[in-house]
Amino acid sequence: MRKRELKNVEWSLLIVAIILCIIGLVALFSATQSAEYDEFNKQCIWVVVSLVIMVVVMLVDYEMLVKISPVFYGLFIILLIAVLFTSPVNGATSWFDIGFFSFQPGEFAKVFVILFLAFAITKIQSKSKSDINKPTRLLVLLAILGVPVLLIIKQPDYGTAAAFIVAMLLMLISAGIDKKYIIVTAILVVISVPILYNFVLPDHAKKRIDIFLNPESDPRGAGYNIIQSKLAIGAGGLTGMGLLKGNQTQLGFLYPKTTDFIFAVIGEEMGFIVAGAVIILYVLLVTKSLYVAKTSKDETGALIATGITGVFLFHMVENIGMVMGLLPITGVPLPFISYGGSSLITNFICIGLLLNISSKRQKTIFVK
Repeated sequence: MRKRELKNVEWSLLIVAIILCIIGLVALFSATQSAEYDEFNKQCIWVVVSLVIMVVVMLVDYEMLVKISPVFYGLFIILLIAVLFTSPVNGATSWFDIGFFSFQPGEFAKVFVILFLAFAITKIQSKSKSDINKPTRLLVLLAILGVPVLLIIKQPDYGTAAAFIVAMLLMLISAGIDKKYIIVTAILVVISVPILYNFVLPDHAKKRIDIFLNPESDPRGAGYNIIQSKLAIGAGGLTGMGLLKGNQTQLGFLYPKTTDFIFAVIGEEMGFIVAGAVIILYVLLVTKSLYVAKTSKDETGALIATGITGVFLFHMVENIGMVMGLLPITGVPLPFISYGGSSLITNFICIGLLLNISSKRQKTIFVK
């Protein structure tokens, strides 16, 4: 990477990601005390591996990655089909168990679906930007998204599927989709929600929604986790109960405390100040990602950065929202903080892409 490109890199993205990682490691250290720090030790290894992969992604021209994205898209479709035949873990067939590492293809697929969508949208708009609004073109894009989303729903993993949809929605808006499509989609969603709830959603998905609306209806069953999570956050107060001292965290009432409910651990043991700082860091991450999209040298880079922004935004809002009882529980990890090698590597690949895109922009020409 040339000196001029290094100057253009949006290093603040990497700084925010590393700070979030450090906070996550501190929380994991406390949350895994009773398990002899097993997950904490593994996460430390995945941080190092993720940073190495991020550097590689940063140095490889993103335009080349976009060109080969159809190959990786096809590969991950095969993996998403194959994973359906694995043994269920917590009721979902989302992982390949490879000894020391559980590989979750749905996480990595987010990156390659975004790259392939950017490839397809750019091809569609190569003659005219208005081509994106032709129904036949939109159907092609919906098919590209629909295949992996349906396979992930089949696992079932509704949270990850929703992240794909949010990413594509922001990419289409960035590409200049006509507002009439957005309005029609919004109307269809409003109409379809009660229909989906009553006739399509499986019982376990309905129960999650019911428990979200009234967790006290089953305090010892389905509502237990969210009640304990809210108790943990409330008990933390302004400065927290202290590391290794949280009642819900250390006495085993909070579950799963290293993945879905890691934000509750932060709230209980580090308090509102640190929990609030985490939210501010995510806001910075999202706004800086959008800035990379805005200043990208081409439409392809802007589309990739916008899609990544959608993934970060959805994961932040959904995870923190569900932990606080504001949104239904979907099992979505908190980026850079929740335990998990697949999630962490995917997030740093996204950071690598954003750094890559920002390095190619002509930022310096605006400086007098």
